[in-house]
Amino acid sequence: MTAFLVILVILLFGISVWQISRIFRLAQIKSTTHSDIASDEDNNHQGYLMLAFLAFIYILTIVSFWLWYDTLLPKSASEHGEQIDNLMLISMIVIFAAGILTQWLLHYFAFVYRGNKTKRATFYADNDKLEFIWTIIPVIVLAGLIIYGLFTWTDIMNVDKDDDPLVIELYAQQFNWKARYGGNDNTLGEANVRLIEGVNLLGVDPSDPNGQDDKVVTEVHLPVGRKVLFKIRSQDVLHSAYMPHFRAQMNCVPGMITQFAFTPTVTTEEMRQEDHIINKVQNINEIRAEKSKELQAAGEEPLDPYEFDYMILCNKICGISHYNMQMKIVVESEEEYNAWLAEQPTLAEQLSK
Repeated sequence: MTAFLVILVILLFGISVWQISRIFRLAQIKSTTHSDIASDEDNNHQGYLMLAFLAFIYILTIVSFWLWYDTLLPKSASEHGEQIDNLMLISMIVIFAAGILTQWLLHYFAFVYRGNKTKRATFYADNDKLEFIWTIIPVIVLAGLIIYGLFTWTDIMNVDKDDDPLVIELYAQQFNWKARYGGNDNTLGEANVRLIEGVNLLGVDPSDPNGQDDKVVTEVHLPVGRKVLFKIRSQDVLHSAYMPHFRAQMNCVPGMITQFAFTPTVTTEEMRQEDHIINKVQNINEIRAEKSKELQAAGEEPLDPYEFDYMILCNKICGISHYNMQMKIVVESEEEYNAWLAEQPTLAEQLSK
């Protein structure tokens, strides 16, 4: 033990000497003629580079909008979508206005007040007026955006039962979607993952009378102009039901039911006639045509032509085949919807086979 303590004391003494030597080295006065000290010429170069970088930021932003503005989503296909788009537009205007102004101030002041041997910086210990201004302005702007967003979100998420919404269950699992309609009574039967067996892929309780006329499908059809309430479940991991054209997204959480409601306002056929969609489809098919030539030359099957459809996507990276997790949505007239739904077999019919 004594030997250990002696070694420890020697080690600590060595560390102390090393630290003291470092302090002495740092305390030495260095020559003011050192080459690392910036000259007026260096400061001028840096000042002009700040202005050049500011111009680069502005030009890059303008060019990006010019080249890729058409990658934004087309007009909303849901009733609440206009509220979401307005909130997004206002937020972007505030963000870009603040960004453009603050970037200009940052780079301009770095240029104007660059180092100069003939100038001396003025030191302010504090300035209550300036601190109040640059604190209260962001507070007011952010509070306004947050309050506006909360009112928008509340308005979207409140579902009025008097609207008699069409109730549809979205069921997520790695790596596909299924949907369940409530049948003639528009009421979904109870379901549990422990009841999944055979053709009962969603675990609907066969003893629940409300579940007998439920209809399980792999393609969602919606009547235009009627509010739809999606009840969302997940079988395995966290997914996210994302319907971009309807400005709708909701997490699919294992062990609980989440929900989202919206009213579709534009049918699939009407959206296909939009100029934005026509140009998009044309561009995609030109790319596919070129790719098909390569595939045919290699003896493979060509790609099918692309046709626009509304889709449900998974917006969570839920596994290796996450990109395949999508389901088609068809928005159509009430008559077309009723005709399609009548063709779908009920759960009782499926279980009896």
